[in-house]
Amino acid sequence: MRKKRVLLLSEGFGSGHTQAAYALAFGLRELDPGIQTRVIELGKFLNPVLGPMIVNAYRKTVVKQPKLVGIVYRRQYKKSLNRLTQLALHRIFYTHTSQVINQLKPDLIVCTHPVPNAVVSRLKRLGLDVPLYTLITDYDAHGTWTSTEVTKYLVSTPLVMQKLIDRGIPRQRIEVTGIPVHPNFWHTYDKAEIHSQFGLKDMPTVLIMGGGWGILNSDDLLAHMTEYRDRVQLIYCVGNNEEARDRLLADPRFQHPNVKVLGFTREVSKLMDVSDLLVTKPGGMTCTEGLSKGIPMLFYEPIPGQEEENCEYFVNNGFGEMLESTDTIEKWFHLIQEPYAAVQYRRKLLSKRNQQYNPTQCSRAVLQFMQ
Repeated sequence: MRKKRVLLLSEGFGSGHTQAAYALAFGLRELDPGIQTRVIELGKFLNPVLGPMIVNAYRKTVVKQPKLVGIVYRRQYKKSLNRLTQLALHRIFYTHTSQVINQLKPDLIVCTHPVPNAVVSRLKRLGLDVPLYTLITDYDAHGTWTSTEVTKYLVSTPLVMQKLIDRGIPRQRIEVTGIPVHPNFWHTYDKAEIHSQFGLKDMPTVLIMGGGWGILNSDDLLAHMTEYRDRVQLIYCVGNNEEARDRLLADPRFQHPNVKVLGFTREVSKLMDVSDLLVTKPGGMTCTEGLSKGIPMLFYEPIPGQEEENCEYFVNNGFGEMLESTDTIEKWFHLIQEPYAAVQYRRKLLSKRNQQYNPTQCSRAVLQFMQ
């Protein structure tokens, strides 16, 4: 008997979209090992030279002109990608998408980025007979995600569902599933083993993330955090940004046994387990990973648009706070040094998480369709 196949299409405009696709793929296989999954960043796959160039140009725009990104986001907020735009995308960048789909023969397509979602929607209008699920990977519903050809929307919260309903999407085509995270974030790891693996101490710990795109630039706040290095362990994750890593390592303030500067790592789930506080950009995926671990979060420099919406959701629901000044650092760094207060706060967040989020729900929603 032929195994069921799920094709997950994403794009590399920020790592969260593709991470969500892989997380859903892992979750599906963990629930049903008989399902075959394939994750593709479509633009890069079809255009291995041009695709990364476009992503790099977008990254530079985000870093150097974030206000422009916000203006474009809001200007197009209520608009779906029109048919002329979809046609242009298909002919210029995605000409061979139908060939890929015909070759892989999926029983279901899941898109975790608006662009492949629009491309597949156009193919469905032209006769493609494969169900299309759209997984919205933020805590907002921008118009570019929407299309009449979508079979079902998988969304993060009831608020996002209501935004889609307000745009005329039928309620029965929307399911609140939360954003999937990798199964690594479903588990709790042994802290002693993690301390040994990374050379960490058993002491109050802060995990700082977000330098992969060169946007960990709040030097004054970073410097202020190092003033606690005798009492608080600091772990800086800068991803593949070697320039940022070299800059931090060369700074005497970061040359301390209680300060770790890490490059790219696949062990973020473990680092969250031994951390008492997460300082991060409010990307939809990172926030959901923090939510799954029940770790309090401080958000800095949200990109205008979806990151602002993500930040608003998590702050309003008590999972985090904006990092606006050194006073915020003082407050939280003192809290995590009080063992009882830190443990009680974490328990409160885990209880709230259990009420609002089930890490397997998105995978189960897709699996239910496959059966």
